[in-house]
Amino acid sequence: MLTTPLSVTFYVIYSLCCISDVLDGYIAKRMKTTSKSGEILDGIADFIMIIVVFVIFIPLLVWEHWILYWIAGIAFIRFLSSSVGYAKYKALPFLHTYSNKATGIALACFPIFYHMFGLTITAYILCGIATLSALEELTINIRSKELNRNIASILSNAGGRRRSNVS
Repeated sequence: MLTTPLSVTFYVIYSLCCISDVLDGYIAKRMKTTSKSGEILDGIADFIMIIVVFVIFIPLLVWEHWILYWIAGIAFIRFLSSSVGYAKYKALPFLHTYSNKATGIALACFPIFYHMFGLTITAYILCGIATLSALEELTINIRSKELNRNIASILSNAGGRRRSNVS
């Protein structure tokens, strides 16, 4: 936030943040050092990254109203999902689904997509992916009986049941 948006310095810092976000989870899983606190902190860090992207880019670009409405709709679905999850589990329900990871990757690629495709196509790509993942997360939070932050998708662990390791 302290650099000139879309400058070389911005891209270097932005890239390092994205790489560290990917590597921290990968390293924690490989070294078997994952924790509930780490899962929560990762979700909070992802949320902060999204806020930073919006704080930088919303004032910088000329947005069509439909894009802003779509973003607001996604934010509403995410808020509703978090509210449902918190009411059910008494904890922040930041899920690490494949679709949420895809949304994070797509959002991280926003500056690149913007330069390659322009704002309209970038908005369709990012908002489309984000809408699907937000709806999936809401559905998981509504249907699951217990919080499983590491659920892969709506198709896994149906109803919140944990898979047994017994063959």
